Amino acid sequence: MRSVGVVDFGSFLPETVVGTDFFVDPDAPADPLAGLALFRLPPTRHHVAPRERAADMIAKAARPIFERLDRPPAGNVDVLITNVLLPDELFTGIGAEAAQLLGVEPEWIVDLHNGGCASFMYMMQLARKIMADGTARTALIANVQNSAGQVFAQPDVRTLSHAPIPGDGCGVAYLEVGAPSPILGVRTRNVPSHARDLGLVTPDRRKYWEPGTGQMDIRFDPEKTTEIMERGNTLVPELVEELLKDLAVTSEEIDVLVTNQPNRIFLKNWREALGLPPERHPDTFDRFGNLYGAAVPVTLDRVARTGGLTDGDLVVMSGFAHAGDFAAAAAVRWNAA
Repeated sequence: MRSVGVVDFGSFLPETVVGTDFFVDPDAPADPLAGLALFRLPPTRHHVAPRERAADMIAKAARPIFERLDRPPAGNVDVLITNVLLPDELFTGIGAEAAQLLGVEPEWIVDLHNGGCASFMYMMQLARKIMADGTARTALIANVQNSAGQVFAQPDVRTLSHAPIPGDGCGVAYLEVGAPSPILGVRTRNVPSHARDLGLVTPDRRKYWEPGTGQMDIRFDPEKTTEIMERGNTLVPELVEELLKDLAVTSEEIDVLVTNQPNRIFLKNWREALGLPPERHPDTFDRFGNLYGAAVPVTLDRVARTGGLTDGDLVVMSGFAHAGDFAAAAAVRWNAA
């Protein structure tokens, strides 16, 4: 396989910043865990505007990359892969619209709907496979989380305990054959038996496109909460260890670990399982909430822009999706373009 590497990261956060007061239910009993550090809500998160489209978010996240490279997007994106949590268009997908906004005409446009919070690493691997035969030289991969301001901000949903956790945002990466930050390896794991443990629910049990009453929500199977927590605690360290074994390195050699950002408990447990101090496991949970699949590229972009990546760093990315039906890990040897 030809060496494919990361050239740069980019991100976009919607303009609207929402505080915890937005979610307060004055009639709800006090939560005894609310004062504990591990269970405290993120103070802020971003919400998409009512007419803000995923393709716009991708274009706004990607354009600064091409400006920094002094390279026009046109003619420089052979592959475009997107993962959008709540697609604006069910039939045509998001990729073509994003390509039009960027002024590119990729040979490959793939709207990847599975992979969830681990889809960034999955898209890296897919891009490598597409680029392996030599017909494609560059790729743009994009994650969009846009359900916080559209699902969890609904009047009947926003007062539920899980509604304040998500935030909206978009993260992208620009890949190129022979780029200075090579992708060293990717590990993925599918567990199809867990696929139905998280999903859309409606009060009248209608399908999401059917007319009816009540507002759509996204929830875990309540009878499997403990089991799902156990999966979440173990999947990320397991995938990272499998990847490190492939690369013949140890967790002590990880310079930067970036994961999805579901909550403080998972973040703490993951770095402790891998023996890493907090300063080597940057997170954006307090500032942006749970960005789902966009968390890894958004966090990487923030780290890169603030000088948190040094040439030669071993950067490991990992995450698990939904209720544990998918997990992935990837490693990059960072060298600034």
